Amino acid sequence: MVGSALVREAAKRGSFEVLTATRAELDLLDQGACHAWLEENKPEQVIIAAAKVGGIHANSTYPAEFIYENLVIATNLIEGSRQAGVGRVLFLGSSCIYPKRAPQPMPEECLLTSPLEPTNEAYAIAKIAGLKMCQHYRAQYGLMYHSAMPTNLYGPGDNYHPENSHVIPALIRRFHEAKERGDGTVTIWGSGTPRREFLHVDDLAAACFHLLDHDNPPDWVNLGVGEDVTILGLAELVAKTVGFKGEIKTDPSKPDGTPRKLLNVDLLKEAGWSAKIAFDEGLAGAYQDFLATLDEGTARL
Repeated sequence: MVGSALVREAAKRGSFEVLTATRAELDLLDQGACHAWLEENKPEQVIIAAAKVGGIHANSTYPAEFIYENLVIATNLIEGSRQAGVGRVLFLGSSCIYPKRAPQPMPEECLLTSPLEPTNEAYAIAKIAGLKMCQHYRAQYGLMYHSAMPTNLYGPGDNYHPENSHVIPALIRRFHEAKERGDGTVTIWGSGTPRREFLHVDDLAAACFHLLDHDNPPDWVNLGVGEDVTILGLAELVAKTVGFKGEIKTDPSKPDGTPRKLLNVDLLKEAGWSAKIAFDEGLAGAYQDFLATLDEGTARL
């Protein structure tokens, strides 16, 4: 999802030769292959968007895979970029790097000030490691390696797996299928009270290129919109977008995760960028993309 959005944004700007590699062409868990690809292609800039990602169920069920694969991707690409002479690296992390009880909205400086949310600790630690690698490589080697920490992302190309997807694609699929079956109710995980912030993936891509144009960006910067919504409120918005008219129930026996994850975006605004895509507009586009990929047989189910 993120890689496709970055390619679209680069094409829109028209001033980049974009080098990509599919998973079949390059295994990012293979250090030798990563270093060889970077050495052969000699990119001037690298955006590290690849990651093993998933929602609360996936993070809780596969923590060993999440910490291992994300650590390996980060170390292979950051050190490989240094060895290949890449002058600029932008590493993409996640808002889950911040403590479970972080002040809201969460500023960059609250990193590592108290414990993480246990359900996504493995993923968060791997992303913190990548961020810190970039920070220390910048300090020691004088390389412009820096990071961006996006909030929850959604949009075209999302993963709609019934167990391992994030909350928006999971709700889009669930409400769509409930509408198609004529169900009278849909049950969502948890109490519905946690609050989450959502950034459209095309806004993320625009923010990334803005940061790459910045002469002296922060070591890491939050990428968000500065507003959030309860999970129950989100479910109601998705149901309205999809056209589901039944009842929405909550299941408090399922975990809620972090009570609130709202990013402080003051540093991003100081760098000259803010989100442009309204949430209702973005949700409508995400649902239309889901329907289109269903018709084409290309939906990530």
